Amino acid sequence: METITKEKIERKQLVRDVKREALTRLEDAARTEADFVVVQAEWDKRDETHYRRARSHEIGREQKLLELAYSGNAIIPPPFNHPYWPELLRGEYLGFIYDNPDEIWQAIGDWEIARLVRNLTRKQRQVLFLSAVRLASSVHIACYTDKTDRAVRKLKVSALEAIRRPLAERIKARLEEEIPDTKAKRDFLQWYLARQENALDENKGE
Repeated sequence: METITKEKIERKQLVRDVKREALTRLEDAARTEADFVVVQAEWDKRDETHYRRARSHEIGREQKLLELAYSGNAIIPPPFNHPYWPELLRGEYLGFIYDNPDEIWQAIGDWEIARLVRNLTRKQRQVLFLSAVRLASSVHIACYTDKTDRAVRKLKVSALEAIRRPLAERIKARLEEEIPDTKAKRDFLQWYLARQENALDENKGE
């Protein structure tokens, strides 16, 4: 049994080495735009596989890190039927401990985004938490925090922009230096730049 296990490990390692060498040759041989599209697709596939395997070893809630880019919500997933209860039954208590405005950033898997959430003001974190995690409307948050609906919306917009702007700048800087980044972050940057351009066009029209 030990010999069979060793052979399987060696075979898997051989397959990984062959795939790595094939990708290196594919990159070296790329000349046209279509060739580079194929190379990029292969890297995206490898990234997805890597992060899927990493997530399979994580304990706690699923983290949809860049959901903010497309829905207007924050980066924290909604609590479907309060998942911390089955987590607590399984002995996974970190989600329950961090389930508050001041500590929720510690439950975010991407440190770059977690740091941006941590650096928000307490009022911004509170509005973000109530909106994204508790799924409360602006009217409900206004009643809870004794603010106006307009003030809550303003806080939410400022909180999201405080996350989006520096994140987009860092992703853009890495890409300009030809440092690879995940497809999710590249898509977010493309969306954010398009959004900025549309805002400029609207201002010029006025």
